[in-house]
Amino acid sequence: MARRKSVCCGLSALEFTLAVLFILMTAVCVTLVTLMVTRKTHTDPEPTLPQHEPYLIGVGRADCTGPPAEIPLMGYANPQQTAAGIHTRLYSRAFIIDDGKKRVVFITADVGMISQRLRLEVLQALQVKYGDLYRQDNVVLSGTHTHCGLGGYFQYTLFMITSKGYIKASIQPLVNGIVKVCSIDIAHRNMKPGRIYKNRGNLEDSSLNRSPHSYLNNPEDERHRYKWNTDKQVVVLKFTDLDGDGIGMLSWFAVHAVSMNFTNQMVSSDNMGYASYLMEQDKNPGELPGQGGFVAGFSSSNLGDVSPNTRGPHCVNTGLPCNYLNSSCPIGGTRFCLSSGPGDDMFESTRIIGHNIYEKAKELYTTAVEEVIGSLHSAHQWVNMTDVTIQINNTHTVSTCKPALGHSFAAGTTDGGGDLNFTQGAVEGDPFWDGIRDAVLGKPSNQTQECHHPKPILFSTGEMNWPLPWHPEIVDVQIITIGSVAVAAVPGEMTTMSGRRLRETVKQELESEGTFRDTEVVIAGLSNVYTHYITTYEEYQVQRYEGASTIYGPHTLSAYLQKYRGLAKAIAQDRVSELPLGPDPPFFKKNLFSLLPLAPIDKKPENTSFGDVLQQVYPVYRPGDVVSVTFVAGNPRHSGDIRDKTFVTVEIYDNRTDTWDVIHTDASWETRFHWLKGSNRQSNATIEWHIPAFAPSGSYRIRHFGHFKQLKGISPYEGTSSTFRVTPNFYYQ
Repeated sequence: MARRKSVCCGLSALEFTLAVLFILMTAVCVTLVTLMVTRKTHTDPEPTLPQHEPYLIGVGRADCTGPPAEIPLMGYANPQQTAAGIHTRLYSRAFIIDDGKKRVVFITADVGMISQRLRLEVLQALQVKYGDLYRQDNVVLSGTHTHCGLGGYFQYTLFMITSKGYIKASIQPLVNGIVKVCSIDIAHRNMKPGRIYKNRGNLEDSSLNRSPHSYLNNPEDERHRYKWNTDKQVVVLKFTDLDGDGIGMLSWFAVHAVSMNFTNQMVSSDNMGYASYLMEQDKNPGELPGQGGFVAGFSSSNLGDVSPNTRGPHCVNTGLPCNYLNSSCPIGGTRFCLSSGPGDDMFESTRIIGHNIYEKAKELYTTAVEEVIGSLHSAHQWVNMTDVTIQINNTHTVSTCKPALGHSFAAGTTDGGGDLNFTQGAVEGDPFWDGIRDAVLGKPSNQTQECHHPKPILFSTGEMNWPLPWHPEIVDVQIITIGSVAVAAVPGEMTTMSGRRLRETVKQELESEGTFRDTEVVIAGLSNVYTHYITTYEEYQVQRYEGASTIYGPHTLSAYLQKYRGLAKAIAQDRVSELPLGPDPPFFKKNLFSLLPLAPIDKKPENTSFGDVLQQVYPVYRPGDVVSVTFVAGNPRHSGDIRDKTFVTVEIYDNRTDTWDVIHTDASWETRFHWLKGSNRQSNATIEWHIPAFAPSGSYRIRHFGHFKQLKGISPYEGTSSTFRVTPNFYYQ
């Protein structure tokens, strides 16, 4: 027993010793691990997935179509191209982003351009409704540049002359569509937490440089940095809620919205509007156009020298190529040198280009995974663009000029040439036209002529002030940033190379302080106020249409680069509050004029009523056919504010419910509403339905709605076609 006890005691002592050593070693290990972890925590933190705060995002869309009759369309500067119906309706699309501290708003509207008058009236309406929440510094208004929207919303004489003055019936739907109970209101009410993703890619075969000779005058080493002489990139912002469901999309692509040419007289949103239409129809299944929560905005960019007419210019009277340097024809001059789109007619070309833009944007939207994060900024100044001094080196300065248009302005472009004997590329005046100008408008001053050299001045608009100034002096320059995305709102049409220089300038300045990285700079053209074109100094020397229309002289781009560099620097250094506001733009209340007479009373053929059918439909059609019906009509101007209404419905009969369901309106791509003003104050409306291939078999009818004016006042009317069938088999039962 004693021996066993000794063994037990020995084992116990050994176990005790081992236990002590184990405890000591454990303590040492814990200490070392603690020191290592502590040291690593302070010097090299473990990577974690970023948890970014969501933005508050609101999107909204609203009808901004005005009266589609007798008002000139804005874009081709032809007072004879007046509205006479609707191809597609026009919309304003608003996008509001809030990071909890700051808020920015981007609006793209189906108009030719944003005028200063429109912007000022929108800002006034926002001030009344929202106080200081939406201001000139954080609200961007950009036009898609459709040349088939209504004119009449300008306050400067040159633009009023070509659009029959200042027309309240035209500007009010725009202001109401942008602000009141419409796109901004809807976006404001619908704000919710969400995320933004960006993506970019190239779209080929949908744009062409219409002034390649001017582009080639840019420095060779600069041109060699780029593959194309137009910008092919499409930039997309994808907006989602916190569940990842899409609520909207914004896209920028540089191309003129002139697929619908100068012969068209129907209000139309053109190729960019059709891209929006397709995207919204895709994302709002079962909804009529203009309805549904998903909003797709397609915005203009540096499109100054970019045409969608990809077949290029040729002499339409001979089929031969135009003169390369001045884009004219041996017989007919510039009028017969026209570019054509990829389709058989302007409608088909609009469809092709719009569909191409939509398909690329949809692809980029679907694959967008790079999240936009970071704070918001906005910087804005009003600038007197007639008197900007630019330091070009240590010893020399140059300056901008009072506005003036050159002789080549009157030549037009290959998207729509002028009727007179002006040609592009003119660096000398014409004694005949200069003599008429001097007698009627006055001769340009020597100072203005020298400042604009080598531009031969046709209209010295900066020296013409009756009954109001002919061109703006005070313009907006503005940048908003959404995380790493910077939007430069440009008050005109920048050419391809001008836009590249601006993007590069803004990017370099934003990233110079280290607060921005991998910045995506996009140009929102036709924004805030319209100042025609912005070419490079080198392109200006050639004096094609774009150079002749660069109204502040050869150093216009340099002045803008200087101003936008200042805005970007203020944002990068967080010193926006120190930027001077600049001189206020004018808001003219007197001498605004209108050359559009009041719409007279309507008359109708004897033994008819307004809405009666003059030409009836056929009994049977097949998919792909065109249904046409003509009604006794009133002047569409008598319908007043037609936003969110329609002149047209196409309806299908539902046997189950014994009801007629609306499947198309005048906002639909498949319908066309033609208004024809006849003699003796009689007019009619012809409605076409281009039956799509996917139209289901069934019984259909077409209805027309309008108003007529008589001495006792204005009254509504409506008309209905006979019932007809759509069937894949064309035979009578």
